[in-house]
Amino acid sequence: MFQELVHAKAFQSYLEKIDFPSVPQYLYDPIRYILSLSGKRIRPLLVLMGAELFDDSAIKQALPASAAIEFFHNFSLIHDDIMDVAPLRRGEPTVHQKWNDNVAILSGDALLIKAYQELAKCPIDKIPALLHLFNATSLEVCEGQQYDMDFEERAQVSETAYIEMIRLKTSVLLGCALQMGAIVAGADERSQALLYDFGVNLGIAFQLQDDILDVYGDPQSFGKQIGGDILSNKKTILFVKLQELISSTDQEELEYLLRQNIDSEPEKVEKMMGLYAKYDIQTLAIYQKEKFTTIAYEKLTEIQVGTEKKQALFSLADALMHRVQ
Repeated sequence: MFQELVHAKAFQSYLEKIDFPSVPQYLYDPIRYILSLSGKRIRPLLVLMGAELFDDSAIKQALPASAAIEFFHNFSLIHDDIMDVAPLRRGEPTVHQKWNDNVAILSGDALLIKAYQELAKCPIDKIPALLHLFNATSLEVCEGQQYDMDFEERAQVSETAYIEMIRLKTSVLLGCALQMGAIVAGADERSQALLYDFGVNLGIAFQLQDDILDVYGDPQSFGKQIGGDILSNKKTILFVKLQELISSTDQEELEYLLRQNIDSEPEKVEKMMGLYAKYDIQTLAIYQKEKFTTIAYEKLTEIQVGTEKKQALFSLADALMHRVQ
């Protein structure tokens, strides 16, 4: 935890030194605003931890790459919120809600360009590899978002398709962050690949955990409405597994619940949870989460550096996988 705090402080200090012009006001104010809604900042921290794993002295050189990841992540959030018509982000009005859709689109675009400006500040001999990884990952994130939107129109989504969607939409950016740090630190290609795989599998497990907490988390700790995914008919790992196993007898009740909202069926969440309990869906979802967590830990274990050097990443993974919010 101490290393995380040190990295967070270093990243925040670097971020505060990045100058965003005061005009045009409606281009740069939304950027300052979204960056001020500080979340856990896991992705930029992973860049720095990926660098530190191989070379303590590379952390400072990795700061521009960490900013690039954070800028890209927030660019994607701005645009995702427009597509989802989301009113809130981290408890505050979304950029498009506070301003409007056009302002949000353009500010998001500008933030993506700022990400590339940060990449250009990285050590010159590392820029080609960083750009190759960053570009491939950025495109995959877009693919994942499109699959997520496609799933809204599909009656049936397989477990394999769902896992692939969350891998692209969420997990590859965690792998990218870690590998970018490793690239800056001069790690060999095998070590880079193992660290990337650690991040991707951890990211999948993290999203599966999020799906589980949405239904079974403590409302006081989770910080979101419990059952929100059920109310919006979101195709999570729980829903996908239920669709896979449900009997023809219960299918009718499921279809009824999917047609209802909280007003027409006040017990929608409870009744869906009843179906989940009948087919032991929570246990199956936890099994999948633990499977990907185990793969992630195995990948990290394989990296040929001292165990003590990996402890910070193991601790972070444990914290993410045993969180209640």
